[in-house]
Order: sequence, then structure tokens, then C-alpha cells
Amino acid sequence: MPARTSVRTGPHLPLVVTADPDLLDDLLRLAAAGGTEVDVAPDPVAARDRFTTAPLVMIGADQAPACLRAHLPRRPRVVVVGRPAALEAAWDLAEPLGAEHVVELPTAEPWLVDRFAERTEPIAQGRVLAVIGGRGGAGASILAGALAVTAASCGHRTLLVDADPVGGGLDLVLGWEGVDGLRWPALAGAGGRVNPPALLKALPHRGDLVLLSFARDEVLGVPVEAMAATLDAARRGREVIIVDLPRMLDDAATLALAAADRTIMIVPAELRATAAAARMATVVRRHCENLAVVVRGPAPGKLKASEVARSIGLPLAGSLRPEAAVCQALEKGDAPAAGGRGPLAELSKRLIRQLMSDERAEVAA
Repeated sequence: MPARTSVRTGPHLPLVVTADPDLLDDLLRLAAAGGTEVDVAPDPVAARDRFTTAPLVMIGADQAPACLRAHLPRRPRVVVVGRPAALEAAWDLAEPLGAEHVVELPTAEPWLVDRFAERTEPIAQGRVLAVIGGRGGAGASILAGALAVTAASCGHRTLLVDADPVGGGLDLVLGWEGVDGLRWPALAGAGGRVNPPALLKALPHRGDLVLLSFARDEVLGVPVEAMAATLDAARRGREVIIVDLPRMLDDAATLALAAADRTIMIVPAELRATAAAARMATVVRRHCENLAVVVRGPAPGKLKASEVARSIGLPLAGSLRPEAAVCQALEKGDAPAAGGRGPLAELSKRLIRQLMSDERAEVAA
């Protein structure tokens, strides 16, 4: 029997994660008794985009191991539910999943009806914007830095995450290499166990902007657990999270990409860069469907931004003409878009505004 999903009547319904048809029938019945419909996801992949914002999450015992392996972010109001035989293997997974309750059917049916009947508000979550280069040297780190600086200057509590272990370092992009605070190696050693407020306070920060970058004395990949813990803390403690992704996606970067509300790919207006970006877009779309392109000049072959976007098959989020002042500022240790003027600053303002309002409008070329 295939898994069923309810017809949505609102944007924030309780979420049921199970591929067990009998358990699904029970939970749909109990939800109806509680006066609500539910969203249904057969597995954590299908659940991810609704997992953090649903007012209540019911994880079937059949999907508890898969949800744990998927490193879904920790959140309140999570319940693991199943019949006694299925729950035997799920009890030990409840704490790592962050579940507040483990309940057996049919004993807990009245309790579940009450939970479905509760009219709780959706959980407020920070918005994640990922940035990736269509080819090497496209300028993704500069754009990520500009977006973070702009978000903070607009009054949004912001976290900038460097997810590229072999990049130049976002601390240098911001001119923060001398700012004290924890770097990725300290979080990697924590094994994913962090206190969200303490983590954000311990990272390098100035005003509303917090940075998580790599140490300069060692090259270290990011464990998936550390990335999951960071995104969990950020979604609860920041309004905007900007993630600078590597082009070679490791497990941690893939997790961040899958958590993104939107991804921006920056592409130079060149033929070979466009061809490389088309291949990169195929990879990125497996994890984040909301993908758009920013085209950066100059255009030696007179390629238009609209032509580049059309060739890649992506909506055009904006274009950038050459801006010598940005390069000069970086060499002096000044963050991109810090002055709030120029094409990069104006594009960053628009992209942040779209992120916070969930706009997906394509710009005119």
C-alpha cells in the first residue's frame, strides 16, 4: 500500500514520518480525531524541508534509524511512535534524535489525539542561504561575505559559515583573522554536542555578525555531526545563515546544501565557466531545488547574463559588473559590501530581502 499524504489546507501542519502503512493509517485516524490534517513524508529525505518548521513531528519507529543517519537538526516537539515490537529497536535512538517522548500504540492513542489537537505555532527558524561557485575562482566567498555583512547591516542576526576546508578562508574575506573565537577544529572535537547559545557566543563576532571558519594552522574537514549541530544552533539563534560551499561537496557540505532554503551559484560570464556551471547545477539540484544563478562580469565574449542563465537552465538572480573597489578593499582587510554601496552591495541587499520574504522572482537581464 503506498504512503498517503493529506491535502494541505495551511502551510504549517504536523509532520508524520513513516513508510509503515498500518502505522500511517493509525496516525491519520488519530490526527482526524484531533481535528487536524497532517503532512506525510515516507523518509527523512522527503521530510527535511518541513522538519524544522512543522509545529509537531511524529517519527514512526520504522524511520527512526534513517532519521538519525540523515542528521536531521534537533528541534522541540518530536515524538517517536510505534507498536511495541517495532519500538524495541527505537528506544535507544530517541535521545540522539532529540525526541521528547516515545509512545506505544494503542496504549497512547488518547495522548496522541491530545497532541494533534494542540494548536501550536510553527517554530521560528533562521533562513539558510548557500553560495557556491559554478567554477573555481568564481567569487563565491566574496559574495558569501558580502551577503553576511549586508544581512547584519540590515539588522538581522547573522552567521557566516565557511564550509570549504581548502578555501582561502572567510576570516580573510572579512578581515577578521585576528578576531578571537572558536574555529572548526574546536567544534569537530565536540562530536556534535554543543549548547546553541554558548556556541554562538564563543565564535568570532562583531555586532550582529558571527563567523565560523577554519584554523590557519591545520587543514581539517568538517564532521557531519559538527555541521548538523552548527546548523541546528544557527537556526535557533540566528535569523540569517550564509554558507560558503566548496565545489567538491563532502558529506558536511551536502548536509548544509540540503538544509538551505535557497542556493545561489555565481558564474563568470564565460563560455567554459557556463559549461562547468551547468554540470555543477545538476549536482546541486539533487539536494536543493531552489537554485538560481548570479552572473559576474566581465564578459570577454559578450555573453549576456540572461544567456548564461538560460544555458545553465537556472533562473537569473542577478548580475555583477566588475568592481575594482571590492578587490582593493579586500587587500586592505575591509569586508566586501561593508560600505553599503556599489553593485555587490545592492545585489546583496536584494538577495537578503528575497530570502527573508521567500521571494523567488527572476530578474530581467
